[in-house]
Amino acid sequence: MGARRRSGFLLAGLARDPLLAVLLVSLPLCYLLFPLPLSGLAALVHWDMLAALCGLMVLSKALETSGFLGLAGRWLLVHAAGERRLAAMLILFAAALSAVVTNDVALFIVVPLTLALRTRTVLPVGRLVVFQALAVNAGSAVSPMGNPQNLYIWQSAELGFLEFLLAMLPLSAALLALLLLAVPLAFASRPLRVLDESPPIGDRRLLWLAVLCFPPFLWLADGGLAVPAMVAVLVVFAVWRRDLLVKLDWGLLLALMLMFVNLGLLATWPLLSTLFAGVEDSSVALLGSAALISQVISNVPAAVLLSSFTEDWRGLVWGVSVGGFGLAIGSLANLIALRLAPVPGIWWEFHRWSVPMFVGALLIGWWLI
Repeated sequence: MGARRRSGFLLAGLARDPLLAVLLVSLPLCYLLFPLPLSGLAALVHWDMLAALCGLMVLSKALETSGFLGLAGRWLLVHAAGERRLAAMLILFAAALSAVVTNDVALFIVVPLTLALRTRTVLPVGRLVVFQALAVNAGSAVSPMGNPQNLYIWQSAELGFLEFLLAMLPLSAALLALLLLAVPLAFASRPLRVLDESPPIGDRRLLWLAVLCFPPFLWLADGGLAVPAMVAVLVVFAVWRRDLLVKLDWGLLLALMLMFVNLGLLATWPLLSTLFAGVEDSSVALLGSAALISQVISNVPAAVLLSSFTEDWRGLVWGVSVGGFGLAIGSLANLIALRLAPVPGIWWEFHRWSVPMFVGALLIGWWLI
């Protein structure tokens, strides 16, 4: 009876998390089709990235629980004349932040802030999160440190910081402009109706704990010490606020780990070498190939895979930047945003806007390049 109940809970959990269910089911299939030694599976996982995400999840949960994001949200509501202006402010803030602190870190700040607004006014929160996910893909494209694929190409091509920034600026600006043009279609011009004008009661001790942990954690993670930095954060909060660790979305980390393994196995498919052997002949073809393959294996593995077939780094990085739109799997940032915001129907809402954005971004990228 106990085993049956546990299996029932497991099936119910997978039903609530279709991404995790698909990854679990596809893992043995990928392994049978593209076998690797068991010892090689662990090497497919980006452990530093997972460790960095885990630490950021803890710190962002602490900021959210402290009530600080509620105060910041109240300030936004006071200074935004209406829903449409608030959406534009959040989109621009997310895009600018992602260019400085990477798209993943930006999401761990802006998405909890947006969720905190739910207690203050009536908003289409799911749609706001969708546009923020698209905004960090557009904003992070301009910076060498804005996302993992940029960092990889910037380092492997041995480019100067200014050279990379100037090459990416036209595309990043065009993608952000395209997103802002969609704001009037997605958000109403009506004024915001504040439900609660009293400032939230905050946990100042928890706020200061998170604020003091953030800078050293980011510094250590940026220096290649993400795993020890994560361990330190977990130890600190296990001692002072163990209840926060229980509330984390541990399924997100498991889903990302499985995705690294599945996509890493798929990338060993010999047919891919044949399909992309001629991509370096044309920047237009390379951009389209990178954007489309990102829809299947995500843009970080796509950048690593296609870099073996071309020296046209601009066509490649433009393509994987466009590939962040479209399907949710096109960018890890998309998956993180959707998991951070458990809003009913958000997966449909995301593709409702991201797929047309992908088509527009692809056409703009072809025209610009």
